[in-house]
Amino acid sequence: MLIHIFINQRRNYMKFFVNFLSAFRIAASFAIIPTLMFQMFWTTFILYVLAAVSDWFDGYLARKYNACTKIGGVMDHIGDKLLVVNTLIMLSIMMPVWFVVVPVILMIVRELYISGLREFLGTQKIEMPVPKARFSMGKIKTTLQMISIAAFLLIFAIGTLITPASDSRTLMYLIYILPQVGIWGLWLSLVASVWSATQYTKTFLGHLKKMK
Repeated sequence: MLIHIFINQRRNYMKFFVNFLSAFRIAASFAIIPTLMFQMFWTTFILYVLAAVSDWFDGYLARKYNACTKIGGVMDHIGDKLLVVNTLIMLSIMMPVWFVVVPVILMIVRELYISGLREFLGTQKIEMPVPKARFSMGKIKTTLQMISIAAFLLIFAIGTLITPASDSRTLMYLIYILPQVGIWGLWLSLVASVWSATQYTKTFLGHLKKMK
């Protein structure tokens, strides 16, 4: 009896903590906007990294301790999308070049498209299944996006350390290599986004056929 009470209490605590992490990610996604506007680049970078890590951590805890809840699932989904979309929009404003703006626009369109599919199926009381594979294209897309965004944010942060008197080869090397990581990561995540969108579309069309 006591063991069951302990297990239930621990699960309730974990549910609260998992939901707290999702709420933190939502708050961080909005906090990133003013920190970038006011050029608080190190604050932005640290905030983004913490939010990105929380995305993995809350999913891990929810699965390990069976602490999944409907509200938690909704908050997790919203937090993930807001974190990526808000940061990408701000970065495209700060770096208005085609090789940044184009993939950002296409990825945002993709997110809206998938959300539309989910909403339509939701009206039919059908839940869009999420791929469970460990290395699904959706997870690869998310990982590439996080690496790319972190690289771009780190460029701005490191830029605050460079002065005319700076003679750090490490800083100069990072300033050279990070844009490559950011740009390649952005375009590769676009490829993964389109690929995963085709998978969701096939699933959606399969449900449509069943509905007829």
